[in-house]
Amino acid sequence: MTPRPARVVDAHVHFWDPARTDWYPYLSGRTELGMGDVTGMKRRFDVPTYMAESAGWNVEKLVNVAAATGPNSVEETLELDRRADIDGHPDAIVGGVVPSASTDEAIAQLDRQMTATRFRGVRPMGPSADPLPSAEVLAALRDRGLLFELMAHPDQLHAAAAGLEAFDDLVVVVEHTGWPRSDSPEELALWRSGMAALATVGENVVCKLSGLAMPLGSMDAAAFAPWLEFAIDAFGPDRCMFASNFPVDGLHGTLDELFTAYATVTAGLDEPARHALFAATAERVYRC
Repeated sequence: MTPRPARVVDAHVHFWDPARTDWYPYLSGRTELGMGDVTGMKRRFDVPTYMAESAGWNVEKLVNVAAATGPNSVEETLELDRRADIDGHPDAIVGGVVPSASTDEAIAQLDRQMTATRFRGVRPMGPSADPLPSAEVLAALRDRGLLFELMAHPDQLHAAAAGLEAFDDLVVVVEHTGWPRSDSPEELALWRSGMAALATVGENVVCKLSGLAMPLGSMDAAAFAPWLEFAIDAFGPDRCMFASNFPVDGLHGTLDELFTAYATVTAGLDEPARHALFAATAERVYRC
């Protein structure tokens, strides 16, 4: 039997309620995600639901990542921070910044979210041709001790790496294992090149091992292995962290199946490496 980690810190979850059609129009069918049938994630997902579905994995801490559209992600941060006082989680929150906002507007969005005690940084919430915000916004994040979560597909990873070279004191989290769109050999090769470039930017760039169930359409450990093993080798266990991306990745299986796949792929690593991957890296990066 594959050994389970002693502790888990899930670095990427989405607590949401489809009844909030203004915040989550894609859960109510008002907008399309281009992901096919998303019925399985169109459900209320809260802390008790997560804990019930992760039973047996000793999940101690949770990081909620923005999912409300556009500027609603700012209010989402504040509400989740208030709710955490009641629910006990999340332990850290990644909020949102709107790519189309002016520099002054974006910085105001950061400052408003800084009133939430669990706020740790932002991801872009809205379409943009550039994977990075302006240098001024990146500097504002750095100066406030906040992190930036990079949402970039393989064909954008080299550009992101180049743009981050001037910000070696800004913590950057590469979301969803570099966000591949398919498991084709061409995508894998493009992804490997881009991930290698990001890994060499500096120790400040870390990788969130999540989101692979979407492009692979599976939670099979054998399907995950080429991607996870390359990322862990490129960044090192101290710069990688597992995350569930639930309930989104739940379209392809259960939390138990996902964590089992992660545990299976890493079964050959020593205990310090597995501890970093399943808990310690996330605790350090998100200060939780």
